[in-house]
Amino acid sequence: MSEAQTVDLLIVGGGINGAGIARDAAGRGLRVCLVEQGDLASATSSASTKLIHGGLRYLEHFELRLVREALAERERLMGIAPHIVRPLRFILPHAAALRPRWQVRLGLFLYDHLGGPQSLPASRSIVLASEPSNPLRPAFVHGFSYADCLVDDSRLVVLNVVDAAARGARILTRTQCLRALARPNGWQVQCLDLLSGKPLEIQARALVNTAGCSVELVRETAGLPRGQPVRLVQGSHIVVKQLFEGTQAYLLQNQDGRVVFAIPFEGDFTLIGTTDVPFQGDLKAVHIAPWEVDYLCEAVNRYFTRTVSPADVVWTYSGVRALQQAETSNLSEITRDYELRLETGEYGLPALTVIGGKITTYRKLAEAALTLLHAVVGDSARPWTASASLPGGDLPSGDLSDYLESCRRRWSAVPPAVLARLVRSYGTELERFLAGVSSLEALGEHFGAGLTAAEVEHLRTREWAQTTDDILWRRSKLGLHLPAEGVARLQRYLRGTTSR
Repeated sequence: MSEAQTVDLLIVGGGINGAGIARDAAGRGLRVCLVEQGDLASATSSASTKLIHGGLRYLEHFELRLVREALAERERLMGIAPHIVRPLRFILPHAAALRPRWQVRLGLFLYDHLGGPQSLPASRSIVLASEPSNPLRPAFVHGFSYADCLVDDSRLVVLNVVDAAARGARILTRTQCLRALARPNGWQVQCLDLLSGKPLEIQARALVNTAGCSVELVRETAGLPRGQPVRLVQGSHIVVKQLFEGTQAYLLQNQDGRVVFAIPFEGDFTLIGTTDVPFQGDLKAVHIAPWEVDYLCEAVNRYFTRTVSPADVVWTYSGVRALQQAETSNLSEITRDYELRLETGEYGLPALTVIGGKITTYRKLAEAALTLLHAVVGDSARPWTASASLPGGDLPSGDLSDYLESCRRRWSAVPPAVLARLVRSYGTELERFLAGVSSLEALGEHFGAGLTAAEVEHLRTREWAQTTDDILWRRSKLGLHLPAEGVARLQRYLRGTTSR
């Protein structure tokens, strides 16, 4: 990228915050470049509990503004991404020793009304024994039902970046930001292509730091003074074989004041999480600790008749969140709200650092970031992302079930379960690689679990996927289903097609 191709915003970090800002800025006509040293969503943004939610437990900490904003965003995200953001019914068993029923009911009443008009069902009290196939222990008699949303977190990141690129943004994955120098004509940012080893120089009017846990490192590369350090907190999840029947999820109150979710996951599994652990160590080697596995197993075993043990865990994942500093030692009390720090480097060049934030409120965070960058954005461009569909979200009738049924009529040769996964992952984007397909053979090599060469090539050419992990654990969760032989075949395929 030469000096003649100077961008307005250089965004460092390809997680949900960077992706959201890139999309919003590109849609306002700004020249945008996003640099990510790994894959998109390769760190914290693919390690969430896969929920778009208001944060029911934040009400106890009186974070009403955060909950209100998150609930309003939940409604918007269902509208712009109905293929990857889907309603989910939750059951909250009442544990009398932890919170009185009136307190929980009051919290749910606030949850129903804080975010304004909502399309999801209101909460209600229930008798647990009357629930179909009730999997809970008989000691739990009463409970509550409420609604939130499930999301494919890493796909939410990728789709924001896909849209940013379609609107003119340049996306550089596997590219490390080495140094940002303030010059009279803007930031001069020196980068390194980690695959080719080639250096790259980018000129930018403003620097946006969305590097998550590495925000302070990026600040150092830009010569900015050290700010208040962030609080690093690890959250871990486990996945076990299906723990209960039905499509409902469970919110379980724990004895330490935290909550644990048990969520239907990828058809055959249950996702359980999360923990809150102070993190110190190598960010390239984040992993779950044995005691975290025990903690999550014990949490669900207090509620469900079917128990699980560490031996039942088929997959784990952990992520580290960079949160705002707080005096409390109780990590669950630290706000998940975001903080935007706008500073000026030498020559008055703007540099924005983003700290914290929930995946649910990423879109509002992006709007707030561009408001702060007013000198770069100007007055002519207005917020636009609240109603503009993400790629694949422009369903003809706005209904996912209707679109799936129409896809089954058009592509009867594709197995129903595979087609359902494709619709939930890609929405209308699947037409890019299924158009004209009348047989399974037309999709190219099959690797197992419904993954074909046609889908792989779509992920490589449109979604920046390069490795098996990119494809099997971030663009999808087919790693849970694909046998080892299929993984090996995919590796050979990627090597073979890359070397051609």
